[in-house]
Amino acid sequence: MDYIAHLGKNKKLKKLIDQQELFRLRKRKDIYPHLYGSIMSQQLSTRVAETIHKRFLDLYGGKSPTPEKVLATPHDQLRAIGLSGAKANYVLNVARFALDQGLDHKQLNKMSNEEVIAHLTLIKGVGRWTAEMLLMFTLGREDVFALDDLGIRNAMIKLYKLDHSDKIKLKEDLVRISQKWSPYRTYACLLLWHWKDNSPEK
Repeated sequence: MDYIAHLGKNKKLKKLIDQQELFRLRKRKDIYPHLYGSIMSQQLSTRVAETIHKRFLDLYGGKSPTPEKVLATPHDQLRAIGLSGAKANYVLNVARFALDQGLDHKQLNKMSNEEVIAHLTLIKGVGRWTAEMLLMFTLGREDVFALDDLGIRNAMIKLYKLDHSDKIKLKEDLVRISQKWSPYRTYACLLLWHWKDNSPEK
C-alpha cells in the first residue's frame, strides 16, 4: 500500500506500522446517517453513544431513516432515547439540511476537503471535527489531519515528546510534523489512534 512506504520514512511512524495490521479506507454513500451518529457520540463514551444510536435506529425498525422520516419524528421522542434537547435539534438540523441543501455523496465527492468542511459546518451542531471524521470514514479521503482531536494530539505529544506547555507552539509543532505525512495524513491519524488505544502506558 502506498501510504506504508511514505509514512514508513518517518522512524517513529514506522514503528507503529510494524506493530499494527494494515488497513484501507473505504468510501461510503450514507452521508447523513454518519452525521447523526457523530452528533450522538459527541462528549459521550463509545458505549453510551452506541446505545443511544441503537435506540435511534429502533425508532425506524432498525434501519437508517430517510431525512423525511427524521423530520416527522416528534422532538420529545428523540429526547426519550437519551438525546439532550440540543442534540435532538442538531439531528433534525441534519435532516433538514439534507433536504434543503443536499448531502449526496456524489455532490460531496466533487468538493475539496475544505469545501466539504465549509458545506457541512453550515449545519448548526456540525463542527470542523465532525466534518473531518466524515471526510475520513465516509468519503475515504486519505489526506485529512484532525488537528483538534484530543486523541491525536495526546498521541503525538507522547510519540514525539513534544512540549505542550505553550498551546500556540504545540499547534505549530503538530501542523509542522503532520505536513511531512501528506498526502496520507488520514492513515497517520489512524496509526496514532490505534497506537494510543493499545499503548501499554496510557
